Amino acid sequence: MLGRVANTIYWMNRYLERAENYARFMDVNYNLSLEMPPDEEQQWKPIVVITGDWELYKSLNTKVSKSKVIYFLAFDEKNPNSIYNCILNARENARAIRPEITKEFWEQINALNYLVKAGLENKCHKENNLREFFTNVKNGCQLLYGMYDATISRNEGWHFGKLGQAIERADKTSRVLDTKYHLLLDSPNEVGSSLDLIQWSSLLKSVSAYDMYRKKHGKLTSSSIAEFLILDTEFPRSILACLISAEQSLITLSGSSFGFSNSAQKQLGALKSQLEYTAINDVIAKGMHEYLDDIQQKLNGVSTAVYESFFSIENQITN
Repeated sequence: MLGRVANTIYWMNRYLERAENYARFMDVNYNLSLEMPPDEEQQWKPIVVITGDWELYKSLNTKVSKSKVIYFLAFDEKNPNSIYNCILNARENARAIRPEITKEFWEQINALNYLVKAGLENKCHKENNLREFFTNVKNGCQLLYGMYDATISRNEGWHFGKLGQAIERADKTSRVLDTKYHLLLDSPNEVGSSLDLIQWSSLLKSVSAYDMYRKKHGKLTSSSIAEFLILDTEFPRSILACLISAEQSLITLSGSSFGFSNSAQKQLGALKSQLEYTAINDVIAKGMHEYLDDIQQKLNGVSTAVYESFFSIENQITN
């Protein structure tokens, strides 16, 4: 497969995963804001920080408010990571590799494209049907995931897509957990309070982990929630589970199940092993923010290595 085509499939899936995650975060936060005291900055700033676009937000807005954050993350054409731009980019990538995808997938990604365009044109962010919009985005992306798995052969293209999805999902799970530890509580005295428990519940719901967590652990505690989202091998949105899935695709793409044959396989394998042989007490002792920041930097390194190993022009010429 040409590196250009593989790169397009990889990023198409990353854009879809990013859009779905943004819809998740905002849907849960919007619902939570209806029941919380009216402190808009405390409620909505962490959502922007999660995405890594806080500096861009500050350059475009003078204050933090619910309406401004929702517009910025959902519809702002100046934000390259808004839901609107992610879906448009995913659709353009799908158009560029039309022979590699099925008719069903192409029709659904077009439907999702029309959905976000209509949302912007109808100024959905100013109306009361925001939750319906977020739900439609989530359901539309999940339908695409199902179509991708059910209708596309398990060839190289499929594995590049799953690799992109897994790396993006691991990054977003680490960011949402990091933000809870770093920003949401005003004082250490609030740890264990009713507000703290509400925030932990909303965090689990934002990654669709609440039901599976309660089934496995029952009581809400910060350490067990962190362990579930970082180290659980069965929940598909935990960081470790994402890395396991990504490694399986990399093994197929690299043609080597022992050791490593490229930098991407080496870095991903090292990061996965780091998590496999870590206990949550070790993470807490090191510092949750420091540990998660290290994971995010290493995920960025893996993404760069994937590009250099499979997509770069220099690599294509060498091979």
